[in-house]
Amino acid sequence: MADQPVMLITGASSGIGAETAKAAAEQGYRLVLAARSEDKLKGLQQSLGGEEKVLTVQCDVQSSDDQKNMVDRALQTFGRIDAVFANAGRGGEPGGFSGADPEVWKDMILTNIYGVGLTLQHCLPALRESRGHLLLTGSAAGRVTIPGSMYSATKWAVSAIGYGVREELRGSGIRVTLIEPGMVDTPFFDERPEHALKPEDIANAVMYAVAQPAHVDVNEILVRPTPKVE
Repeated sequence: MADQPVMLITGASSGIGAETAKAAAEQGYRLVLAARSEDKLKGLQQSLGGEEKVLTVQCDVQSSDDQKNMVDRALQTFGRIDAVFANAGRGGEPGGFSGADPEVWKDMILTNIYGVGLTLQHCLPALRESRGHLLLTGSAAGRVTIPGSMYSATKWAVSAIGYGVREELRGSGIRVTLIEPGMVDTPFFDERPEHALKPEDIANAVMYAVAQPAHVDVNEILVRPTPKVE
C-alpha cells in the first residue's frame, strides 16, 4: 500500500476533478481530494476505497492557509505526493468587458490564477522529493481569442503559468502537463451544452500523461469535441 502513488486533485468534488479521481483510483493511486465543500467529497471517498485510500480536505484555493493545510495533511496521511492536478477553477461572466460584475471577475481571477499559483507553491517541495508530475487545467479558451471573456484571459494566464513553471523546474525531474479542454459537459455550465466532451474524456487525457515513462514529458494536451456532423 505504501508503494502506491499519491495524486492530489483540487476542484475534486465534481466534473473533471471527480472523474479524474475515479480514473486514478482504478489505476492504483491513493488520492487527496480537495474542494471548497468537503461534504461533497465524502460520497466519492467511500466509493473509491474509504479513508485508507482517499483523504478529503476542505480547501478554498484562494487561501494560502487552506492550501498549506491540504499539503500538510496529505504528507501526514500518505507520506508523499507523486502527482498534483491543479484543477480548481470557475467561470460565469455575462456582460463581457462592458457589463460584467467586477466581483465575479475578482473571484474568478483569484481562483483561476492566484489559486493555481498557490497550489504550485505549496506542492512543489513534495513534487521535488518524488520527482513527480504537475498537471494544470487550462482551456482551449486559453489558446484563442474569445470576445469579451475575462475567463479566457485567466486561462491564457494558466497557459503562461504552465510554460513558466516548466522552465523553472527544468532539470528537477518534475514533469509538467497543461490539460486544455474545449467545452465539457460539467456543472461549470448553468445550461447543459448539447455538443460537448464528457468529464471522463479529460480524465483519460490526464491518465495518459501520467502513465508515460519518466523520460517522456507530455507538455500539452488540447482536447476539443469532434465537430457536429451536419
